[in-house]
Amino acid sequence: MHQHRYRKNINMFDIPLGVVAAQKLSTVCCPRLQVRKDIIFKGSTIVLTYLAYTAYHMSRKPISVVKSVLHQNCSNPANTTDSDCGYPPFDVPDASTLFGTLDSAFLVTYAISMFVSGIVAERVSLRYYLSLGMLFSGLFTLLFGAAKSWNIHSMLYFVLVQVLGGIVQTTGWPGVVTLMARWFGRSKRGLIFGIWNSHTSVGNILGTLIAAHFVESNWMLSFAVPGAIIAGLGFVMFLFVVDDPEIVGLPSTSHHAHLPVSHSDADYEEENGNTSVVANYEAEINHRASERTPILARIRSQSNTHQERNAVGIFQALAIPGVIEFSLCLFFAKLVSYTFLYWLPLYIQSSTTLSPSVAADLSTLFDIGGIFGAIAAGTVSDHTAMPATTCLVLLVCAAPLLFLYVHFGSISLFINVILLVMAGCMVNGPYALITTFVSAELGQHQSLSHNSKALATVTAIIDGTGSIGAAVGPFIAGLVSQSGWNNVFNMLICADILAMVIVLREVIKEIVKLRRGRRIRIE
Repeated sequence: MHQHRYRKNINMFDIPLGVVAAQKLSTVCCPRLQVRKDIIFKGSTIVLTYLAYTAYHMSRKPISVVKSVLHQNCSNPANTTDSDCGYPPFDVPDASTLFGTLDSAFLVTYAISMFVSGIVAERVSLRYYLSLGMLFSGLFTLLFGAAKSWNIHSMLYFVLVQVLGGIVQTTGWPGVVTLMARWFGRSKRGLIFGIWNSHTSVGNILGTLIAAHFVESNWMLSFAVPGAIIAGLGFVMFLFVVDDPEIVGLPSTSHHAHLPVSHSDADYEEENGNTSVVANYEAEINHRASERTPILARIRSQSNTHQERNAVGIFQALAIPGVIEFSLCLFFAKLVSYTFLYWLPLYIQSSTTLSPSVAADLSTLFDIGGIFGAIAAGTVSDHTAMPATTCLVLLVCAAPLLFLYVHFGSISLFINVILLVMAGCMVNGPYALITTFVSAELGQHQSLSHNSKALATVTAIIDGTGSIGAAVGPFIAGLVSQSGWNNVFNMLICADILAMVIVLREVIKEIVKLRRGRRIRIE
């Protein structure tokens, strides 16, 4: 009787067609095969969400690579095609301002839409939400490149495509983070999210390599190929992704109260008691999957005693301790990261003698460093339960590395490579930690009784605030770069220092709680 206590009302339309087909195929081909279905679905969720957000970032990257051919150096005819200065309307001296406008059109729209996207994601099927978002993301990526084939030279067209692309791209982050949090508890969450978050860097790398392959021959394909890939993966998501464990008869992780809790949750439990731990633990044991559990849940017509929790509002989410501080910290951390994302290939080409394709390939080292930074930050946070302190240490290391890169990175290729990897590690580490581990922790804060419907809103608030910074950074870089790249890096260093100052309050809280815990153990 206990095993159906927390199960949602299920109908066949909730179960993806691909999962139904896989169940029937396994019954026909391998009737004796027995595999724990929780492992199957958790593994598929990791793979599908990883591929999905890899594709989202891959489709954003081509414009940073194509900038170098949309506007070329008129003073050097050897670097131009048909003796012009690039592709109109970007064949003008102030092309950097136009590029900054395009970046801002995408990122400002993305930032504003993100706040709405999180609210919508809590109220609809994430399978449909992600699938449609990926299909339309592919469409607008393709439309940007189609301007070359259709001979379109209107700045308004490019801005409109960027605006619409920014809107549909917001379906990605709230969707994939919420899915991961629904399927995985808090145990080793920092490590899991740290490894999983490498999709951001992998997507940037793949997008750069694909765009660089076509940039000098036919830059339309630099957009068309990533657009086709994300649209195809959107259809795969529709066929296989499962919104919630309860849809296929597995227990929801929001009921796993026996999992470790964060410091802020522990303080809340001390004040409000912990009376539901035994009951939730018993329910989880009764609901645990085994090798003999069917892949699909049986459809039951009886009424469900579990009442759905209501989604939370923006103001309720902002009241969660730490949401405002980490959101503002991400504002500046993402400002630095996205300025690199959109301008690094062009900076490398302008500061060296490398070709556009080679400069694009070299810029991927920044994202490779970001992979290591995300994994290291997540692992340290798991062991210390001090994510704010982890962010502070990485931010402190990032500032001098940015200074060293702009002044000494052009001396030799070896120095450029080393500094790029190290800078990527320190810059992307805090960004990755806040958008994954911290967002998931705050989105299931004890003050909300681990209401899973709060997660998308909290994630959207944090990432939406960060995305405003992501919009501001590239736009300012487009304006400041005309007076010299040193000024761009000075702006990035100042942003990094401001991120340190903002997160300092949370660091103090963590140190105080750590000392309090040690004092209690000694006594």
